[in-house]
Amino acid sequence: MSEIKLAAVQAAPVFFDKAASTEKACEWIARAGKQGADVTAFGETWLPGYPFFIEAPLSELWWEAAALYLENAVLLDGPEMARIRKAAKLAGTDVVIGIAELDPATKSSIYASLVFISKDGELLGRHRKIKPTHHERSVWADGDAKGLKVHERPYGRLSGLNCWEHNIVLPGFSLICQGTQIHVAGWPGREPETAPSDPVWSRQILLSRAFASQAGAYVIAPAGLRLTKHVPERFRELSAFEHTGQSAIIDPRGEIIAGPADGETILMAEADLEEVRKAKSACDPAGHYSRPDLFEVRLEGDRIYPR
Repeated sequence: MSEIKLAAVQAAPVFFDKAASTEKACEWIARAGKQGADVTAFGETWLPGYPFFIEAPLSELWWEAAALYLENAVLLDGPEMARIRKAAKLAGTDVVIGIAELDPATKSSIYASLVFISKDGELLGRHRKIKPTHHERSVWADGDAKGLKVHERPYGRLSGLNCWEHNIVLPGFSLICQGTQIHVAGWPGREPETAPSDPVWSRQILLSRAFASQAGAYVIAPAGLRLTKHVPERFRELSAFEHTGQSAIIDPRGEIIAGPADGETILMAEADLEEVRKAKSACDPAGHYSRPDLFEVRLEGDRIYPR
């Protein structure tokens, strides 16, 4: 398989409504399938939406939003994910989608998870964000390393991480060690024209381009979209800023080949594994461009570098 079609879905979910968000996700998956996408990716916790209210001061309304967000988190084996899996099969496209995953035991904790689904509707894997960033810790629990895996697909090796996991190096390096070729970098969706003075903001383009170059891999960077009009009127005062999208697709050199995108759209780009091989022949951080005599990396106790 030479030419691979990559798709990044940039669209607003229906906030605080997992059923409606699921139906909308299925519609976008169908559209991507009609465009011939081999893999279709959504942003961080796209289903049922990024918890925008975490930036607001605590109040009775904040707690109402938090409770409603928990109510709309989804189970990995629940009806919402069953619908997404069916949609992937009908569209004939692999799907990588960010979900607010409900803890199946307590049903009182949420993980920021990326779910990998095959074009046959099978669950390939699930990665829980290992450390929520800053205010996210008020609504998301710590994940684990079980999902830090590269999935062998007919078109290449597929991986993914959430947002600032690209800023803490070792999760990404673990995927590089497994030979990732096509990577999904899921973001809540915001790339200000002028960098804010705050030390914590997404830097989605910078970090996605850096990972593409380091890994010698294509990066699909789907970003969320949440304008004021997308927020239920009751909760709009909790919105400190908008998530404006700016999804992108990046080649193995770290160059943007599609996007940044505005508004609701599907960003499409063609990938070629020959370009991946070119990049990796220049720099394989876990192979010929490494120093296994100096460094060792273990993942949950198992050594992944050097092999």
